[in-house]
Amino acid sequence: MNHDDLRDWSKRAADWTHAYHAGLRERPVRAPLTPGAIARQLPPSPPETPEAMEVIFADFERIVPDGMTHWQHPRFFAYFPANAAPASMLAEQLANSIAALGMLWQTSPAATEMEQVMIDWLRQALGLPEGFSGTIHDSATTATLSAILTMREAALNWSGLSKGLTGQAPLRIYASAETHSSVDKAVRIAGIGQDNLVKVPTDSKLSMKPGALLGAINADRAAGHMPAGVVLCAGGTSVGAFDRMQDLIAVAHGQGLPVHVDAAWAGSAMICPEFRSLWQGVEQADSIVFNPHKWLGAQFDCSVQFLKNPTPQVKTLGLRPSYLETAGREEVVNFNEWTVPLGRRFRALKLWFLLRAHGLEDLRTRIRNHVAWAAEACAALRALPGVQIVTEPSLSLFSFALADDAATEALLTRINDDGRVYLTQTRHQGRYVIRVQVGQFDCTRDDVMMVVRVVGELMAAA
Repeated sequence: MNHDDLRDWSKRAADWTHAYHAGLRERPVRAPLTPGAIARQLPPSPPETPEAMEVIFADFERIVPDGMTHWQHPRFFAYFPANAAPASMLAEQLANSIAALGMLWQTSPAATEMEQVMIDWLRQALGLPEGFSGTIHDSATTATLSAILTMREAALNWSGLSKGLTGQAPLRIYASAETHSSVDKAVRIAGIGQDNLVKVPTDSKLSMKPGALLGAINADRAAGHMPAGVVLCAGGTSVGAFDRMQDLIAVAHGQGLPVHVDAAWAGSAMICPEFRSLWQGVEQADSIVFNPHKWLGAQFDCSVQFLKNPTPQVKTLGLRPSYLETAGREEVVNFNEWTVPLGRRFRALKLWFLLRAHGLEDLRTRIRNHVAWAAEACAALRALPGVQIVTEPSLSLFSFALADDAATEALLTRINDDGRVYLTQTRHQGRYVIRVQVGQFDCTRDDVMMVVRVVGELMAAA
């Protein structure tokens, strides 16, 4: 394939994309396949000679779409969404065409400077004060890892980078059980260890208890451990829990500990001023992560980390051998020093396209609709005989169950086998529950209420 061929096939791909999205409601949301079904359709060995693009594209159409769970389906209510607004998709095509690595300012000046401006646009959109800067990661997992590595090194006065952790007192990180598993993964990868992630008890509203946090820190110091930082939750993945930011940050900072806030899903809702009370006090945090690819329509991957002071993180993650120096521009921002990978994609372009094509008001309207429709669906499910609402809506996320775990799990299997909607499960206080999360970029009220219709029909037929 040459660039002339690419031009023609790109037009064909655009037509296919248009038809695919137009027909999504007619497809089952989750692929009705068993493991190995796709692999059996692929040759066991690579071709020795070129194949015609007509054949390759035809195989794509035959094999791939029916083998996918359709994340852009308007009735995808599982996990959290990974949205892809058309404006973002277009920007990704252009970024892919340029195919630059934005590791240094000099390797992609526009990518670096647009990232700086987009971070500030989003800071303003979320109502965060001036002074926060930040960077765009691939996912919140990487952002949280970056924050925890920084906590580790700040606690060790940056000696861990050269000497490792051997002989050091055990480092301790504090979070609640409502935080995402990426926190667990980060303490493992950072060498801190799972046993040194302290899960602090929560109150009846699922917020970490400030007194319990302080008690855990004091007990660890008395035992010879080294407290290093606190991770707070703003919209937990399981049932949407929020920690009380103001009180908990005060405890952490009073003990000299930095705070990272995981707002991967719920952070996007903070473009609506009426929801900001949920994370009141967040402006005091040292690090905040949220994912525009979850609820704002930015194509995955696009995870924004705000930093009150980037210097500790750059000191932790920065490495500048001679071949990565920019002669005469020693103080220029090189974003590879703010995160784990050296190579970086041009992620800011899709934010620039997206925010300009929709404006904040359109994005706010979508989020407000999702929250309102989730509340309406929750009320309608509550009215169905045998359905119990387990956790009330947290923004657009709630959970429900039947009388026992076995019946709830069986219902979820039937819902997903039915194919009209896609839901997932979690365990809340030991109970198996079904999550409903509204957030797909183009869903309608009718799509959301389809959850109620499907549950009602399947329960009636049981």
